[in-house]
Amino acid sequence: MARVNPNYRKLSAGYLFPEIERRVAAFQEENPAAKIHRLGIGNTTEALTPAVIAGLKDGVERLAAVETYSGYGDEQGQLELRRALSRYYDSLGAAIDPDEFFISDGAKPDAGNIQSIFSDNSIIAFQDPAYPVYVDSNVIAGRSGPYDPPQGLYSGFIYMRCSEENGFIPAPPSEKVDLIYLCSPNNPTGAVANRRQLRAFVDYARKHRAVIIFDAAYAEFINDPALPRTIFEIEGAAECAIEINSFSKFAGFTGVRLGWSIVPKALTVEDSEHAEVHRYWLRRQTTFFNGASNIAQRGGLAVLSVEGLRQCRELIGYYMENARIIGEGLRKHGLTVYGGENAPYLWVKAPGGLSSWEFFDRLLQEAHVVGTPGSGFGPSGEGYFRLSAFGHRPDIEAAVESITTRLEI
Repeated sequence: MARVNPNYRKLSAGYLFPEIERRVAAFQEENPAAKIHRLGIGNTTEALTPAVIAGLKDGVERLAAVETYSGYGDEQGQLELRRALSRYYDSLGAAIDPDEFFISDGAKPDAGNIQSIFSDNSIIAFQDPAYPVYVDSNVIAGRSGPYDPPQGLYSGFIYMRCSEENGFIPAPPSEKVDLIYLCSPNNPTGAVANRRQLRAFVDYARKHRAVIIFDAAYAEFINDPALPRTIFEIEGAAECAIEINSFSKFAGFTGVRLGWSIVPKALTVEDSEHAEVHRYWLRRQTTFFNGASNIAQRGGLAVLSVEGLRQCRELIGYYMENARIIGEGLRKHGLTVYGGENAPYLWVKAPGGLSSWEFFDRLLQEAHVVGTPGSGFGPSGEGYFRLSAFGHRPDIEAAVESITTRLEI
């Protein structure tokens, strides 16, 4: 008799975004003339750059001629693209061999799948608040106890609290853990770990033979040259870290789908040989994945060209100007706002001791603005609110004006 994986029953209900849409729909029904301003979107909104479009068109044209047609490609990714990524990391001060890159259809699948190459009884630590896929994938794998709704967390996991007191960057765990999930720049808080903070995690991981799973999907949004854009800028990280990254926000590939992971051959765990973890990720990918789209990979190559990087960084600058407009407007209105300087997300403290959902309702009812309650990202997100800089400039400006003229603090 077939049975379902019982770990799916442990998952907390997919509550956050359906509940947001339910409340917005109810408000719109009661106020049909109201203009809704959305600042909660985590999706890019501007057109792909000309250089990238040319690269994607080249990928299509190659399929139109027998001489350049390609079917299944290298499941690890086109060598030309992996070499281009290696050069890109060289420019960041990190030497990564092309053979250590694995091209995928995005950072989210890699973030969800990477845990499968580690022991079922691994002890997991998460930066909290966190992008939900880190937690959910480990629940499905059976590494957690039940979900505790009042606490907003799963038993059996270690939650590394991010707060105002620590600048939303936690210290390494006090106890021994096996896998550590970090995201910098962080989604949702917009905080970025500095070299000293990442060094503490690398030192911890090397001491305890733990593995850091480092999500760097927003690294290109970092403006401060003193802040690391990859964990491999930290000496010794190749022995203890896996990095996941993506073209989604970097180049607007949210719908094109292209990302990569880096699994260094030097990475070892308590019971592994040299390069064994690397081989297991290769085995996992070649078993479950036939490789990223050939067309998307030509687009990725275009992103990494000199002109492609220039144009994509110009587009990132557009979103970061949106972030400046949001942050400046809300701060002048008396709100406490974090992030938005080296990341496209702003982390707003709910005023007057309101809960995340209470502030959601106030913002919707008074200013007609939709954001994302911080509690949806983990227990440490309670009392905060995520706003996104992804959006068309006129819409961003209209939303900020609506907050500053309508929202009572």
